Amino acid sequence: MGLPRALALTLASALVWGVAHLVTGRRVAGSLLLALYVALVAAVGAAGTVYRSDLLQLAVRPEVVERLSVGLLALGVVWVFIVIRSYQILRPLRLSAAARTLGAAAVAVMCFAVAVPVAWSAHGTYVYRDALTSIFRSGGGNGKQVDADDPFDGQARVNILLLGGDAAEDRTGVRTDSMTVASVDTDTGDTVLLSLPRNLEGFQLPPGPARDRFPYGFTGDGPQTPGLLNEVFQYAEEHPDVVPGVPKNERGPELLKATIAGILGLRVDYYILVDMFGFADIIDAMGGVKINIEQPIPYGLEGAVLEPGYRTLSGKEALWYGRSRTNSSDYVRMGRQKCLLAAIAEQADPQTVLTSFDKLAAAAKRTLSTDIPQELLPALMKLSEGVKGGAQINSLQFVPPLIYTGSPDFDLIRKLAAEAVNTDPRQVSGDPDGDRGDGSPNAAASTAPPETGGSPSGTPTTSKPPSKPVSLDASCP
Repeated sequence: MGLPRALALTLASALVWGVAHLVTGRRVAGSLLLALYVALVAAVGAAGTVYRSDLLQLAVRPEVVERLSVGLLALGVVWVFIVIRSYQILRPLRLSAAARTLGAAAVAVMCFAVAVPVAWSAHGTYVYRDALTSIFRSGGGNGKQVDADDPFDGQARVNILLLGGDAAEDRTGVRTDSMTVASVDTDTGDTVLLSLPRNLEGFQLPPGPARDRFPYGFTGDGPQTPGLLNEVFQYAEEHPDVVPGVPKNERGPELLKATIAGILGLRVDYYILVDMFGFADIIDAMGGVKINIEQPIPYGLEGAVLEPGYRTLSGKEALWYGRSRTNSSDYVRMGRQKCLLAAIAEQADPQTVLTSFDKLAAAAKRTLSTDIPQELLPALMKLSEGVKGGAQINSLQFVPPLIYTGSPDFDLIRKLAAEAVNTDPRQVSGDPDGDRGDGSPNAAASTAPPETGGSPSGTPTTSKPPSKPVSLDASCP
């Protein structure tokens, strides 16, 4: 057998295990290698098709990801050994020094071609596991235990508080300028997004040390903090006595979750906090996000503008799109932020994720924090499949003139929230004492003068926002 034929059969054996052994009469070894190869290909094919849903749920279990990483490394070692052994049994006995060097070089190239993608895959799984365990801790941060057989503890809905943290180098602490409760049906995946404005006032803090300090509603901490909802997070971080026993960096989420639970009359199970400035890194790692801009939006500090049209925004541009209030309002901005998140979720396709995996993982570690436990992730992945499979996503914003932020009607807020998620507010109240979420025990419906929501052009709007949830698709351009 000549060198060219030996190298060709070695390549064939690298592509389909056992070819070299069968050609050289080693039928038992060749059959075993071929059977192992077919079994591996069949397993991968079945995992990607028939068992795809199960695979996605396993992919968020760190111990499974760790085993996969070890398995990939073992696969690479075995594969390289097969390539080398195949050439050894095929190599002509008498070769010149030049031919031997050429043959060895060709086999080395084959081994390299096998080892690189396997090593890259193993590295990717390691990076993924590191990000997974860094963001999601075992047992979560709130002491909740998750039963694998009943991960949602028999609840019809799971309520997750989505926070956008407006931190910056020139600002102390974190302001949660975006606050939305995603209430997800644990059977169907149908989701209702309940959004509260950052400048909501007159609300009660939860019973205990926090309410003892502010018995008539939260009033802030001095003239620079007038008592808005977006101040609660940082106030808790700076005053550990209002949430005793809760460690640093968890005090803010804990108090804000309980506060919003009382305002909406809904249980709040978990939170996810996104650093909006770090969020730009995620968008850049994706290669930008496509958004349909309906009105010109000021961009930067030098008079630039994001022009109307369907365009791809960089991370910095997307940040301005989601945060700009110039010639607009907080409430218009709230709507843009939800549309931006929806666009990112839709455009984060597997190809984009794979090609920018390291950058995305690093940005996610810097940007996201949550108390969702690792043990709940498989169940949430199953729910997400339902959402992508056509589950309804509706949105309800508690903004003027439906709700007047300076003197809110908390009874109306709780009534509309209960209707939106089809629950009895008496059964899901986030306030164990049954107290109101406003600042006084007998507050009536608001008699405050109407507040204008503002159109993107800055012209006050007179149309009342919907009091029932509307489709997110219908509300985004």
